[in-house]
Amino acid sequence: MRLSGVAEALTRNGFDTQVFDTGAQAAEAAISYIGDRSVGIGGSWTIHELKLFEKLADNGNKVSWHWREQDKEAARRRASAADVYLASSNAVTMDGRLVNIDGTGNRVASMFWGPDEVILIVGRNKIAEDFDTALTRIKTQACGKNARRLGLRTPCATLDSCTDCSSPDRMCRVVTCMERAPGGVRRIQVFLVDEDLGF
Repeated sequence: MRLSGVAEALTRNGFDTQVFDTGAQAAEAAISYIGDRSVGIGGSWTIHELKLFEKLADNGNKVSWHWREQDKEAARRRASAADVYLASSNAVTMDGRLVNIDGTGNRVASMFWGPDEVILIVGRNKIAEDFDTALTRIKTQACGKNARRLGLRTPCATLDSCTDCSSPDRMCRVVTCMERAPGGVRRIQVFLVDEDLGF
């Protein structure tokens, strides 16, 4: 019921939304929908968990992902101009808003400007009651894990909680909230999954 309610709210806000029982089902739906088009991928543990880079590359798609390329900046720019952009959202509110925190900014920027279409695959663990709860969720559930994954020397990497630091490694630099589907891309699809995925 919780997922269906969030899906209805996202749909009201202009996001095309589907609910899946498993991440594998969502991944297969994304691959089928993408077809032979070019794909950009934003920094996303969810996409990594679902092995979408490997599956798309095996299918012959042109895939740009800075996690897998030496020239990360060039990969980010190619990803932002791809036919379809794949990522997740750090949090989704019960009233259908997409809340994210980013360091470089390429992931969140490409969610609303650049690619023709966007597909966001979001696990049930990312659902939050409201905007404030969404920010708290990101800062206590996602930031520390991402900081450790990236080898950053920030307080959250040790504390698993945000201290609003001034570290040179700080990754909480860009906060976005999409309240409605923006006009910068033709279509944003949100695939809600009844499994825990990502951070």
